[in-house]
Amino acid sequence: MGREVTSPTSNRLAPLRLVLCGSVDDGKSTLIGRMLYDSNQVFADQLGKVEADSRRWGTQGENIDLALLLDGLQDEREQGITIDVAYRSLETPRRRFIVADVPGHEQYTRNMATGASTAQVAIILVNARRGILPQTARHTRIAAMFGVRHVVLAVNKMDLVDWDQATFEALEEEYRELTDDVGVPEVVAMPVSGLTGDNLTRRSDNMPWYDGPTLLEHLETVQVTDPGDDAPFRMPVQYVNRPHSEFRGYCGRVASGTVKPGQRIRVVPGSSESPVKSVLVGRGEVERAGRGDSVTLTFSTEIDVTRGDVIADAEDAPAVSDQFRASILWMGEQPLVAGRLYLLKMHTREVTAKVTSIRHSVEVRTGERLAAKQLELNEIGVVNLATSRPVPFAPFEENGKLGGFILVDRGNNRTVAAGTISYALMRAANVTWQQFDISREVRAQLKRQDARCLWFTGLSASGKSTVANLLERRLYIEGRHTYLLDGDNVRHGLNADLGFTEIDRTENIRRVAEVARLMVDAGLIVIVSFISPFRADREMARGLFEPGEFLEVFIDASAEECARRDPKGLYAKALRGEIKNFTGISSPYERPEEPEIHLSTEELSPEDCVEELLRKLN
Repeated sequence: MGREVTSPTSNRLAPLRLVLCGSVDDGKSTLIGRMLYDSNQVFADQLGKVEADSRRWGTQGENIDLALLLDGLQDEREQGITIDVAYRSLETPRRRFIVADVPGHEQYTRNMATGASTAQVAIILVNARRGILPQTARHTRIAAMFGVRHVVLAVNKMDLVDWDQATFEALEEEYRELTDDVGVPEVVAMPVSGLTGDNLTRRSDNMPWYDGPTLLEHLETVQVTDPGDDAPFRMPVQYVNRPHSEFRGYCGRVASGTVKPGQRIRVVPGSSESPVKSVLVGRGEVERAGRGDSVTLTFSTEIDVTRGDVIADAEDAPAVSDQFRASILWMGEQPLVAGRLYLLKMHTREVTAKVTSIRHSVEVRTGERLAAKQLELNEIGVVNLATSRPVPFAPFEENGKLGGFILVDRGNNRTVAAGTISYALMRAANVTWQQFDISREVRAQLKRQDARCLWFTGLSASGKSTVANLLERRLYIEGRHTYLLDGDNVRHGLNADLGFTEIDRTENIRRVAEVARLMVDAGLIVIVSFISPFRADREMARGLFEPGEFLEVFIDASAEECARRDPKGLYAKALRGEIKNFTGISSPYERPEEPEIHLSTEELSPEDCVEELLRKLN
């Protein structure tokens, strides 16, 4: 017979968002499933399905497997692990809880970060028999990084260590040593058993030596605060609402503080100010709105406001910068290296950004700062970050909405990092781009040509240098002003200090792209002939130029054909293992997906390639 869901009363504390994390097989899903079951939160039809699935999968013998209440994906049930973030609601007469059960496997750390980004309390599960693991430390640091200030250390599976007090106390002591430098204000430790329910919703008869609260008692009474509670008014603009000529409203969610009619506000970036004419929630006007409210504001005077701007109290507006020190969790399959361009999304603003330098990575267990030239998947690091335009911000500790961000790969639109801003760097204030009277357009007009960058990419021996050389000769004959940047030649001077690791290759392209940009600014037609094997690096180069100035020219020949030509004998050496990280052999080449010009040197002669290039350029 099914259990009925208890109807909570209306007299209770504010809802609480939890993230439940731990390593694989620590018992996360079983623990929350037991809490749902013992709190009468499972509908009869749900329970019947779980009972049937328990018999089908046989994970708990003849007993019901309460973990199946959360392991909703077919793959999870077959493998016995949690892959996705499973959200469940639990209600008691005192409080409502939204619980995020996140994956334990290291490769799904991005899912854990998703759950932690909105949580107020983190429940860190530790298997009493396996102890504190690296993933325990990683989850704790990620939770702290994203602003979780209350942590519960739940030492689970105490039934497997005969309810031993010494085991629990040793793990508690070890965990508190780990969190000394993390910055979590509150850590509460308790011994529990998700399988039997001890110390979850009822006190344990098996552990009379523990006199603290049950997990549910603690969660029902924990008082959480947010730095935005007492902060000045901030509202990122999400949408400009103008249904007709008589109305213009600015929509968004209040990130901090309060707003009311008559209050003087400022729009940043910029310095436009106006009194608030009205505050609307839904279709009705209100006297005041606060943090978390979705509102529409109208102003007494006409000022320029766009999506991504921040409306703030005029007396205490947020800072604006384009250079930041930030902590990030890297979630990309390819390592993070400095110089590549990404999309940065922060509150409602989206700009192009790049990591200018990696200050250090963080050893998750000890917190030690390690020198790093790149960040691998699931590593935490501290970086310097530059954005293409100044953005309104606040340090994450002061305002999570204005201090948290994600980085998105511009090529595949995947989120590759989540981060938090620590503070602005000074460069934005004291280093600016100096404008001169003689512009790029004037220089190009003097030369009677359109300044452009023709970026040749392709495998070694595909014919890039040959075609580039012939093209420059033709352009010279026509009276054009050109310069040819060749990969080998540049490595004799400007890039002589670089090797052929992925980091060095990215820096190689970054330097050449910056030089090419200056040459285009000088009014030249610049021909760049570099293998440039990675799409992200080519996109980084493209991002330095104005629209239409950068043309990607794919000189296409198969690796087999290039190895057959092999004019420098490089493929033969690479195949013998004498050259490491050789593109097309031991290092990948990422073919352009949508180049402006695509030339196959297996089908066209070098001379025909030049004719095709000139035809398309003209």
